[in-house]
Amino acid sequence: MKIVLNNRSEEIEGFSKLTVQELLDFKKFSFKFLVVKINDAVVRPDEFSSAIINDGDIVHVLHLISGG
Repeated sequence: MKIVLNNRSEEIEGFSKLTVQELLDFKKFSFKFLVVKINDAVVRPDEFSSAIINDGDIVHVLHLISGG
């Protein structure tokens, strides 16, 4: 499947669709605070296991960092 992830084209072999959690695991995104958007729609963390990413979707994964 082909998606745009953080403004870069990505081809993910072996999937025709996947959940946000599967993408995070596949890309090894392990930051504690993540904001995920699929086609400009925000996905809440409790929906990561059920929100589906389809071929051609535009996905943004942002990690939040706090500091002082």
